[in-house]
Amino acid sequence: MRRGAGLGGALAAVLAVVGLLPWLSGRDPALTVLRARSAEQEATPEALDAIRADLGLDAGPLSLLGGWAAGLVRGDLGTSWVSGTDVLPSVVAGLQVSLGLMGAALAVALLVAVALAAPVLVRGRGTSGAFAAMLAAMPEFLLATVALIVAGVWLGRLPTSGWQGPAHLVLPAVALGVPAGGLLGRLVADALPGVYDERWVELWRGAGVSRARVALAALRRVLPPLVPQFGMVAVGLTGGAVAVETVFAVPGIGRTSLGAAKSQDLPLLQGSVLALLVLGLAVGALAALVRRRLLGPGLRDAGLTLPAARPVRVAPALPVLLGVVLVAVIGWGLLRDPYTVDTAARLAPPSLAHPLGADGLGRDVLARLGHGAAATVGTAAAVCALSWVLAVALGFVPNVTSGLSDIANALPPMIAGILVAAVLGPGTGGAALAVALISWPPLAAHAAALVQEVRASGFLLAQKAIGATPGWILWRHVLPSVAAPVARHAVLRLPGMALALASLGFLGLGAQPPAPEWGLLLDESRAYVERAPWAALAPALALALLAGLAVSLSAYTSRTRRVPVHGR
Repeated sequence: MRRGAGLGGALAAVLAVVGLLPWLSGRDPALTVLRARSAEQEATPEALDAIRADLGLDAGPLSLLGGWAAGLVRGDLGTSWVSGTDVLPSVVAGLQVSLGLMGAALAVALLVAVALAAPVLVRGRGTSGAFAAMLAAMPEFLLATVALIVAGVWLGRLPTSGWQGPAHLVLPAVALGVPAGGLLGRLVADALPGVYDERWVELWRGAGVSRARVALAALRRVLPPLVPQFGMVAVGLTGGAVAVETVFAVPGIGRTSLGAAKSQDLPLLQGSVLALLVLGLAVGALAALVRRRLLGPGLRDAGLTLPAARPVRVAPALPVLLGVVLVAVIGWGLLRDPYTVDTAARLAPPSLAHPLGADGLGRDVLARLGHGAAATVGTAAAVCALSWVLAVALGFVPNVTSGLSDIANALPPMIAGILVAAVLGPGTGGAALAVALISWPPLAAHAAALVQEVRASGFLLAQKAIGATPGWILWRHVLPSVAAPVARHAVLRLPGMALALASLGFLGLGAQPPAPEWGLLLDESRAYVERAPWAALAPALALALLAGLAVSLSAYTSRTRRVPVHGR
């Protein structure tokens, strides 16, 4: 009942904020709707009054919300303010497209994840994970643009826009699935080495059990804490694909929501957000069911033990090399002016005057990369640290925020960015707040799963039997077993948070021109990536270097800690 009440309250709050969006933004919804209906029509007082009367705006936002909620009870999502058509068919059509794209992208993600985890399954030894982190840090909209140019334009093998058949799925699915697969593969590969160190693996091998059967059992062993992450990735592939849908002109639910928000088409926006939230809740419930089936009676019988965290230490030369390159490039860029416009150097290739080339206005790419590091990396690091602290704290009280976390996880960054930008205006601070609002649920779900399993571990019963106090158990056993894996997970998501900030900038909800922010660099270079790829490659490679550095350093900053197991 408490979980249901939390879900209902959070869902109602989000939909209410969406319904208040025009009044929160301070923009006249009548003027915005008029422009969306007919850009050429003059905004006379008579025309605006007619729209207000037609939409019932004079009655106020509460009346509109009440009318929409009453229609929702009858299964009516209202009528679009712009097109005048029923909202429900538009939402269903957009959701069907997004679900098809999600399925194809998830298939690509699983293939990539299997390829990354297979060497660990076969050899039983972990890897640094730097390559997987770099894949997870690839900007989806840049990958979409490159795939469109190479496979669609140069090779002419696949369609570049629209949604008419299975062939239209390929390029968007690859653009979405490769980064998601990098994240999932890294999570699985990071957990497997600790399982292979457990006693049962040694016993099975001594008994002659085949390597394939041991590998499958080890995979089943590590999946329960990670199943919620798979569900969250699936939801993100549906509602968070706005940039990719924009590049390929895919009429999905995310692109529909963005268009409705820009035109302040409240019924269509509310219907789209409701569909995304319901989808997120359904996937979350399915993930919880799958996890419980995988764990079996272990939760009830307090017979669980956690895999020991064993970060793989890479050669010190790798993080040193990545760090030196990244710091050197950023430091070199800080010595140059990021705002100087040289029209004679427009799209100039790398040279002595412009080591990383020039952008479409003739500005030095190296200078803009260096000066944008603070806004991009610093903001993402702050959001990452805040999300980790919240996740570890909330992981011990999952029932308190279960409804809110489910809603926050189902809310795409784009929708959160729209709501925050409506109140605070577009900018780096608003984008950071929006990313922070939706970044903690995956980490909190991971923390809650670990807390639940460690509390059900048999060794805790032994600790209590010998008189250990709850505080001692919490500080010496439970917290270290949760904080370190979640910290590594948070570090892995650091580049993703930077990408979320970049995506909001791409959609006009984050940093604004002419700020030298990495997301804006990617957005500005997208139009001429075929002629001047260096302008896009510079921030993309910087994000990849950041991901590799973060993951390789995490192996040195995380303490290897073994959770006691019966008989050991």
